[in-house]
Amino acid sequence: MKYIKIEVKNRIGTIIINRPEALNAMSRTLVGELKDATENLIKDSDVNIILITGSGEKAFVAGADIKAMQKMSGRQALEFSREGQEMTMVIEESPKPVIAVINGFALGGGCEIALACDIRIASQNAKFSQPEVALGIIPGWGGTQRLPRLIGKGYAIEMIASGEMINADEALRIGLVNHVVPQSELMGKAYLLAQSILKNGPNAVAAALKCIHTGYDKSLESSLDIELNAFAELFETEEQREGTAAFVEKRKPNFNK
Repeated sequence: MKYIKIEVKNRIGTIIINRPEALNAMSRTLVGELKDATENLIKDSDVNIILITGSGEKAFVAGADIKAMQKMSGRQALEFSREGQEMTMVIEESPKPVIAVINGFALGGGCEIALACDIRIASQNAKFSQPEVALGIIPGWGGTQRLPRLIGKGYAIEMIASGEMINADEALRIGLVNHVVPQSELMGKAYLLAQSILKNGPNAVAAALKCIHTGYDKSLESSLDIELNAFAELFETEEQREGTAAFVEKRKPNFNK
């Protein structure tokens, strides 16, 4: 891959978006590479958690490639939006938790990639915005849909309609990110969080994520049925037997045997 680096260590797969000369802005090539990289780590049996970050300390992803977008026709824009939405859906639907490790600018498409992740950790120098309206367009990779679901309709409308940039502390206050840490501690925090998830049953974690994502916009009655069935199905797994046996025997479970 031209713009993506992948590192796998201790069951953690890290995707590094590596286009620093353009602040990791997303070209169509890079959109496809990020989708492929995520799919590859989902399939990798040696990986239980995925981290997505940007190279350098200035940017996670500073949006889409505006120079390329300037020349797009409506048809080309439709294809670009569809490709970006497909890429973010692969991230969102991953059965393995995906953590956005946000080092600097997360603007436009970069913010939308972060929104598709399960958890977001930001450095203190991180900045967020959906500035598309200043270009005469709107977010096209899920921003108008995921942002209100995450931070509420009012804050989302303010961010999208104003296009204004917010800092990491404000992002934490409104619930856009889970944690804010100094730049020097960013990857360490991400690995600590990943380790806290890794100690648990991977099938149980995947089932919990599926219940949350599938049931989120359904009625409580429907979503409780989803949870009910997933709960029961896990009792047919070796993972459940190992987890409960380890608890009774007062030892740590071995879910990777």
